[in-house]
Amino acid sequence: MAEYRLMKGNEVIAEAAIRCGCDGYFGYPITPQSEIMETLMMRKPWEETGMVVLQAESEVSAINMVYGGASCGKKVMTSSSSPGISLKQEGITYIAGAELPCLVVNVVRGGPGLGTIQPSQSDYFQAVKGGGHGDYHLIVLAPASVQEMNDFVELGFDLAFKYRNPVMILSDGVIGQMMEKVQLSEFKPRWTDEEIKKISGTWATTGKTPDRNYHVITSLELDSARQEKFNHKLIEKYKTITENEVRYETFDCDDADYVLVAYGSSSRICQKAVTLAREKGFKVGLLRPITLFPYPSKVIQDMTKHVKGFLAVEMSAGQMVEDVMLAVNGKVPVEHYGRLGGMIPTPNEVVNALEEKIIKGK
Repeated sequence: MAEYRLMKGNEVIAEAAIRCGCDGYFGYPITPQSEIMETLMMRKPWEETGMVVLQAESEVSAINMVYGGASCGKKVMTSSSSPGISLKQEGITYIAGAELPCLVVNVVRGGPGLGTIQPSQSDYFQAVKGGGHGDYHLIVLAPASVQEMNDFVELGFDLAFKYRNPVMILSDGVIGQMMEKVQLSEFKPRWTDEEIKKISGTWATTGKTPDRNYHVITSLELDSARQEKFNHKLIEKYKTITENEVRYETFDCDDADYVLVAYGSSSRICQKAVTLAREKGFKVGLLRPITLFPYPSKVIQDMTKHVKGFLAVEMSAGQMVEDVMLAVNGKVPVEHYGRLGGMIPTPNEVVNALEEKIIKGK
């Protein structure tokens, strides 16, 4: 029987981690995501499933614990908010360079610097363009509801192990702190050592025995030619991810003359904006990217055949709008509307921006 609860987005991340068989969570408190670790501590999953929950000494310690756990083929994760994710970037790029699976949750707050503790979407560049040094990508999932905070934990682990790649859930303070009814996932047991050997035995550090070799986990390569060959391998992996894992939703786009592009909490606001715009006689639709990497560029390219203009709506100075522009490639106008510093746009503000920047500006 399905189990429903009224929960915060942050709380359900913790519950979903336990239910999907997560082996370990390593984190450090920072607003507005601290409830993830707090909920795990209150739930005491070590008594129920043996899952490790540890508050590390720092964000740097936490991500390196994730690195170690992932090296063993375990389902491990961490979470933080903007400045904390910045501190984790060195570890994240090492994990990407070692081709290890893990889950990272970023409940975004306003910046730059310490900024505010209010919601923002200004970490888009950091999430989808790498964030740390070197040529790499995370798979990035953008939930727009508490239900998706639940669903994307299991999906994130599935994608991480499928591609041996870190996955990020890019949320924000709105989704993390809001409460909604959520259908919780069914409990799945943690993998046994034998299951880990079967799933991850070709690369994980499960030890050398008569029937298997030892494995060395590293992102270090001192030979430039071998490093270049490895980089090309990563490029091919990212191409495969782009071909197979694009996820998005559209609303009222079939007859739309103008399309709003928004993800996460901004997309919820834009759904109402679409209704208001249509009441005013404007044929407006909404494209919601669910995966920010890979990005639904092809979908936007196809829309340029019948759409007169796009408005990217973000709680930032304009970051995702650059990917919309790249996809449109100058065929129709693309503009941006955003609120900054933790301010949240209203549906009426979005409609007004659409009229001023796109419809009248055309």
